[in-house]
Amino acid sequence: MTKISIVMPVYNASPTLGETIESILRQTESDFELVIVDDASDDDTAQILARHASGDARVRVLRNAENAGVTRSLIAGCATARGQYIARHDAGDLSLPARLEKQAALLDASSEVAFVACWTEFVGPELEHLYEHRGTLDPTHHGSVMFRRDAYEKAGGYRPQFYYGQDWDLWYRLALHGKFQMVPEVLYRARITPDGVSVEARRAQTMLGELSAAAISARRRGESEEPILARAAAVQRVRRRKRSARADGLYFIGEMLRRNADPRARRYLRAAIAMSPLMAKAWVRWLQTLFMARER
Repeated sequence: MTKISIVMPVYNASPTLGETIESILRQTESDFELVIVDDASDDDTAQILARHASGDARVRVLRNAENAGVTRSLIAGCATARGQYIARHDAGDLSLPARLEKQAALLDASSEVAFVACWTEFVGPELEHLYEHRGTLDPTHHGSVMFRRDAYEKAGGYRPQFYYGQDWDLWYRLALHGKFQMVPEVLYRARITPDGVSVEARRAQTMLGELSAAAISARRRGESEEPILARAAAVQRVRRRKRSARADGLYFIGEMLRRNADPRARRYLRAAIAMSPLMAKAWVRWLQTLFMARER
């Protein structure tokens, strides 16, 4: 049996996809397969995947006939996974070389541990350092997690009712089947892009997180989860005007860089202003970067 299956949904990720795959193929733990689910991409993603699959037998590619979203892609990928453990990964992100080895070691050490994670460094589009998420009690990022396949199956796997928040819905149920442990080390780098930041989506994720917790409470009381799952299914994909969403994303990245006294913040804030000239907070932060430059 393969030791680890890395499951990664992909949609129009061609600019950074090769870099992501290479970070996985360079792992110090070599007993793994990389299951990539192409969610009906219409850019160069299919060609990039075909090239990597032909060059390394560990890479397996599935393709959805139509765009189905992250959750359904994860369900398909995990269903075909052959590994004893399943590790998550997001396109565009990077795993440091020892990630799989160190996470699998925790699962190997105790059958009572159902899932593990590691600390995550959040970076900008060009891998600019933004911030680190450290902790001991909860996963730091969906892509940073590895779990036992048998625990995943006992928990019921990812549920299609959760278009967003599918990670926490699974973590709550995995916790009923074993313990959680953290590798106290940054082993995963999550890339934040301007198009990936959405206030509305975060609100939907928060709502679904609350519904996940409510479902677990209902299960513990012996009550049906169906009414709660029906409410979760009603929370569909948030569609925003692309220009407004991108301006918010540019501002967020610029502000994180500004807090780090990184002069590259100026470029992102200026781009946010160009897209949304009435965004007062972007003007304020951009002016602050000018004073920061003088101080330096």
